[in-house]
Amino acid sequence: MTDRKTALHSSRDVSRKALSSGPLCMVAAALLFSLGGMLVKLVPWHPMAISCARSVIAGLVLLTYMKIRGHRIVVNRAVLLGGFAMGATSTLYVVSTKLTTAANAILLQYTAPVFIILLMWAIFRVKPTRLDVGATVVLLCGAVLFFADSLRGGAGSLAGNITALISGVTWALVFMMKQWDGADNLSSVFFGCVFCAVTGLPWMFGDGAVWTLPAVGGIFAIGLVQFGAAYVFMAEGLEKTPPLTASLISMLEPVLNPILVALTVGEKLTGLPLLGAAVVVVGVAIYNLLKARAEKNAAEEAPHG
Repeated sequence: MTDRKTALHSSRDVSRKALSSGPLCMVAAALLFSLGGMLVKLVPWHPMAISCARSVIAGLVLLTYMKIRGHRIVVNRAVLLGGFAMGATSTLYVVSTKLTTAANAILLQYTAPVFIILLMWAIFRVKPTRLDVGATVVLLCGAVLFFADSLRGGAGSLAGNITALISGVTWALVFMMKQWDGADNLSSVFFGCVFCAVTGLPWMFGDGAVWTLPAVGGIFAIGLVQFGAAYVFMAEGLEKTPPLTASLISMLEPVLNPILVALTVGEKLTGLPLLGAAVVVVGVAIYNLLKARAEKNAAEEAPHG
């Protein structure tokens, strides 16, 4: 009896540690991801060269992590599709950060829920709810505010904003990876690194990369910390964190990213983009909360067999 009680307390302690460490890992991942805008702005390389170099380093970090965890690389259609989406998102983010403000780049990428709703309807015939439609309208309004500023000659480049919005589409595909049979997130992230490394290789030579000590140090910081370590923390966190909690914690990135860039590079959000940022961040947070509540209510009302 005593042994059984000891075992029960032990399992509860392990469970509590898992529940507490999961959100902490997600916070660490969000903090590291938020360094992206600042570091990309500070490294004087072509964005394709940055994408290539950071992906080579991050790929090695992921391989080491997967070996330690005993996680084998999976190769199938779903994994490769996810890898393409991951690689495209990474490359488009770096390019858009160079072309427009860091705030526009990350916040337009966070319009991904709009494209998840649209793609789920187009591919899987999942009819959007009124909440989904409302969220789509709100987030599109936020995106319009960014584009209105760039069209009237504001801080955001039109080409950069379009690139960032496309990254929102590919980021939506990343979140949809689990919909395909045989999906494996870590393997997809690894193949995403391979995709970025191969497509960006030509820019590593010539004028695309300036081999100074500060630039190389910045690249290692991006590859090891902002990209590689961030994905390791995210992989650990997603295993032990409820989806809603993970999604809300990830909203730290689009909030902190522009702040860090403003403090280091002096790039600030003003006027319409600032309003657009508020619409996107608040809109995504409220949508996640209401969606979770709706799913919980549906589960409680469902008949139990």
